[in-house]
Amino acid sequence: MKLIVRVFPEITIKSPPVRKRFIRQLAKNIRMVLRDLDPQLVVNGVWDNLEVQTKLTDAKVLREMTERLSCTPGIAHFLQVDEYPLGDMDDIVAKCKAHFGPLLPGKIFSVRAKRAGKHAFSSMDVERTVGSQLRRECGAAGIDLKKPDVVVRLEIRDQRLFVIHDQHDGLGGYPLGALEQTMVLMSGGFDSTVAAYQIMRRGLMTHFCFFNLGGRAHELGVMEGAHVLWKKYGSSQRVLFISVPFEEVLGEILGKVDNSHMGVILKRMMLRAATRLADQLKIPALVTGEAISQVSSQTLPNLSAIDSATDKLVLRPLLASHKQDIIDQAVEIGTADFAK
Repeated sequence: MKLIVRVFPEITIKSPPVRKRFIRQLAKNIRMVLRDLDPQLVVNGVWDNLEVQTKLTDAKVLREMTERLSCTPGIAHFLQVDEYPLGDMDDIVAKCKAHFGPLLPGKIFSVRAKRAGKHAFSSMDVERTVGSQLRRECGAAGIDLKKPDVVVRLEIRDQRLFVIHDQHDGLGGYPLGALEQTMVLMSGGFDSTVAAYQIMRRGLMTHFCFFNLGGRAHELGVMEGAHVLWKKYGSSQRVLFISVPFEEVLGEILGKVDNSHMGVILKRMMLRAATRLADQLKIPALVTGEAISQVSSQTLPNLSAIDSATDKLVLRPLLASHKQDIIDQAVEIGTADFAK
């Protein structure tokens, strides 16, 4: 199986050195994510995409490869293709007929062609010629560019022809390891796990910091949820899970702080402790799952009071999110059961 991996579009507008660095990092991450499935996997990089080649043919393994790439930050989408040396127009038609001919009888279809390099023909020439030949030779019902039953897709790059079978969406964002590191304050609920996912999806390598207020069982549950996130979206990098025993701090707060201020004071203490850890690990930013006014400690004045406990940048990717949207995304990414 051969895959053409399209990088996140924002990578392509970077300066040439940064662009090359990001694409090299993405290639390294792809090898890391897939190496247990195929140690002989070949990943080659070019200016705007990567080519991934495996000799494996087992359908279950190939499906697992596809799922892992879909969850790898830095990928906009990827195409499953068959590659051939570029021949003349009759050869292009023959290759398309071999792959799509059985799908066309009685169907409405269209042809989509892309081309890069110098050739005696344009993409439009390819689409017209392939479309007219397939309609005549394969018993198709007709051609409709807007609502076809079957789309015949191909790409021509210099002297290579790619017949495209499937397109799979990726996460987008930047490759993990190409940007800075962060530390997510994990409670194990819906909000913190989705916040961690959002940061990882953008391409920031994410360490997990858990303040244990509920004993070993709570710690294990949060650890398992963090592991699910890391395994699915961040396994190209090694990260830390740090558990901080915080029961005594909570006890002090319960005994000495007015009920109306407990939430703010507890979060300030957590930020102070997380800042110490982040300083030791040289991590420049902290991440929380707070959303504006979701609870009383998350009003703007209270968030400002909480932030004053640290000199670190505090990122809140869910700041303007609705609770139900957060829960829905937790279900989508597979952390909802742990949060419950």
